Amino acid sequence: MDTSLINPLSPPWPPLDVRRLLRDAGLRPRKSLGQNFLIVESALTRVAAAAAIRPQDTVLEIGAGVGSLTRHLAAAARHVAAIEIDPGLIPILHSVLAPFPNVTVIQGDILAQPVEQLVGGVAPGTFKVAANIPYYITSAVIRHLMESAARPGRIVLTVQKEVADRICAAPGKLSLLALSVQYYGKPSLAGTISAESFFPVPDVESAIVCVDLEGSTHRSREASDLLFRIARAGFSQKRKMLRNTLSAGLRMPAAQAASLLERAGVDSARRAETVSVEEWIRITETFALTELPAVEEKPQEDPGGKDKRDRIHSAHEQVAAGNGDAVEERKQADRQ
Repeated sequence: MDTSLINPLSPPWPPLDVRRLLRDAGLRPRKSLGQNFLIVESALTRVAAAAAIRPQDTVLEIGAGVGSLTRHLAAAARHVAAIEIDPGLIPILHSVLAPFPNVTVIQGDILAQPVEQLVGGVAPGTFKVAANIPYYITSAVIRHLMESAARPGRIVLTVQKEVADRICAAPGKLSLLALSVQYYGKPSLAGTISAESFFPVPDVESAIVCVDLEGSTHRSREASDLLFRIARAGFSQKRKMLRNTLSAGLRMPAAQAASLLERAGVDSARRAETVSVEEWIRITETFALTELPAVEEKPQEDPGGKDKRDRIHSAHEQVAAGNGDAVEERKQADRQ
C-alpha cells in the first residue's frame, strides 16, 4: 500500500504494531489490569460499527489502550473522550492520536471520574460508550454510567464470550452479573471475536455486547443499593429456595421472607436464577416497606495504598457480584 495516499483521519489505516509500541515504551501487557489489546482491523471496525455512531455524537471510550479502537471512533464521531487507567500508555495514546483533533486523552480510573465532566456536559442519552474492559468491572462501570448526571444511549462492550452469554441470559439462567446489567438496559450479542484478534492471545474467544439504554428508567443509588443487597442474598446459595436464601442473607425469619415474596407476586419456592428483572424490582419495592437489619460497616481502607485492580474489583463486588461468583470469575481472568 502506498502510505502517501492514506488519509490519517479516515480508515482504512495500516494496523498498529502494538508489540512494537509497547516494546519501545518499555512496557508489557499487565495481567493485573486485564490488558488484552484488540489488534485486528476488521474486528475493530465491527466494534465501532456496533456503536452506531452518528457524526454529531460524543463517544466515551473506556480502556483506550494504545488507541487502536480510538482511531475508528474518532473517524465517525464529533468528539471522543478516551480514558485509560494505565499511565504508561498515555504517551503512546498521545502519539498515535496526534492526527485526531477531536480526541481528548484522559488518564484515570473511570469509576472515580464524573461522567458528565468526561463527556462535556452533553444531554443524557445523547452519547455512546465503547469499552474494552476486564469483565469483573462491567457491572460497576454500567452502574457508574447510569447513575451519573449524564447517561449514555448505548454501551458497546468487548468481553469474554462466556461472560457475554451470561450478560444476555434470560430468566431461568439469570445470574447476578446479568441482573446487574439488565437492571439498567437491554443487552444483545452483536458478534464474536476470535482469540487470535488480541495481543496477548487469551485462552477464550470474545464477544461484542451492546447494551441499549435509550429510554431506560433512571435508577437512584438508594433503590439500586437495596436491590443489589437483596439480590446478593438471593443468589448467595443458588440451589436453595428464595425464602431460605433471603432469610439467611437478610437475617429475617423464613416465614417473613416468604410472606414478602408472596406479596410481591413471586413464589417463595423459586430459585434466584428464575426471577426476572421486573420481579426483582417488585421484590425490592415490597422489601423496602420493611425495616431490614443494618449492614455491618467495614473499616474503610486508603484506596491510594491498594492495588488498582483490587480497588476496582472491590467496587464491583459492592455493586453486583456475589462473593463466590466474583472469586471464580477473577480466577478465569487470571488464566488468560
